Amino acid sequence: MPGARRFSPSRLHNPRIPPFDRRVATGPSAAAMLLLRRHLLPFLRAAVPLPSPLYHLPRPLATSPAPFSLEEFLVDACGLAPALARKTANKAFDESSKLTKKAFEDLSRSRLKSASNPRAVLALLSGVGLSRADIAAVVAADPLLLRASAKNIEPRLLDLRDRLGLSAPQIVCFLLVGSRHLRSCDVVPRLEFFISFYGSFEKLIVVMKRCSCILQSNLERVVKPKIAFLRQCSLSVRDIAQLCSVRPRVLIYSLEHVKELVLRAEELGVPRSSQRFWRAVSVVAIGKECVAARLIYLKSTFGCYKSQVATAVSKMPSILGIPEESLHPKIMFLINEVGLTPQYIVERPVLFTLSLEKRMVPRHNVIKVLHEKGLLNSNMSFCTLAKLGEEAFKLRFIDCRKDSLPGLADFYAAACAGVVPSRI
Repeated sequence: MPGARRFSPSRLHNPRIPPFDRRVATGPSAAAMLLLRRHLLPFLRAAVPLPSPLYHLPRPLATSPAPFSLEEFLVDACGLAPALARKTANKAFDESSKLTKKAFEDLSRSRLKSASNPRAVLALLSGVGLSRADIAAVVAADPLLLRASAKNIEPRLLDLRDRLGLSAPQIVCFLLVGSRHLRSCDVVPRLEFFISFYGSFEKLIVVMKRCSCILQSNLERVVKPKIAFLRQCSLSVRDIAQLCSVRPRVLIYSLEHVKELVLRAEELGVPRSSQRFWRAVSVVAIGKECVAARLIYLKSTFGCYKSQVATAVSKMPSILGIPEESLHPKIMFLINEVGLTPQYIVERPVLFTLSLEKRMVPRHNVIKVLHEKGLLNSNMSFCTLAKLGEEAFKLRFIDCRKDSLPGLADFYAAACAGVVPSRI
């Protein structure tokens, strides 16, 4: 418009500058500008605040706590070496991711978001007598213990000490193999039962190293019905404990499967009344196909009848649990080196259970030396000789010849250590 000043929105904000020149205060264009001003002014005031003396002051920077590092916590609070801490932290996330999505989120967001819960867990472990080195070993074995609810595990840890009477070293032994059960359930009543069942805490730890999942099983619905059934099969509590020490999963099998194992054990020719019956049940628990393969192997290797193998198995059911790679060198040694017949070996299956390197080979070498020196004054069979206890063998064949053959003791010791001894 000729003679009019250019419109600028900034003029609307400054009260010192008249919004429009009076020369354009009339006419259609003026009405349009006033209408535009009426619509734009609220938006411009909201978008551009008026100057303030405080507006240009520097704002304080927002501070947030440093993110929690499990690896650093393992080094600083638990005393793990950096390499082991890194490995343990990775193990924690790997194991958590294998569980459930919720467990992984718990590990990464909730109880391990800060050091408060892990420190509470460490305090509980220290409170029941664990040393810093003990705690480091336990956490390295099960880093997810640090995300366990301190409120939940506190009474369980105290019961290990106060109710079961476990010492600090015993608590460490348990946690190294069973801490995951401590954090997942009230494990103390089950520990109390199994300690009584197996006869001691130490025996239970041996079993847990084979199968710690028995602590997850319900005693009333899963474990005790199996024990009651095996008692009906003429097995004593001691026999059942021995069976479940070798095959602890028998306690968590279905009852129908355990009944099937009992029937298959009887098919081996071992009656329920036999003291070897629990061993027969233990053997068939390795699997039907495996047992059948071992029977075929023994029959073909010795070239004997099926009934002869069956007789050997009924005498010593545990031979079916020996792997073929262990049986074969024993058989070859007994036939080729000792000179025994297959018939003799089959009739004495106990030979299969003896150590080849630490018993049969060293004793055979001693007898050969004594025979060569003309000092053997016994016609004891090899089976009887091999079955002798260690002290009885030394007393009868080595100690009494210290003067006549002084190097014999060293010769035997070297053979037992797996060293091929030089001739005396």
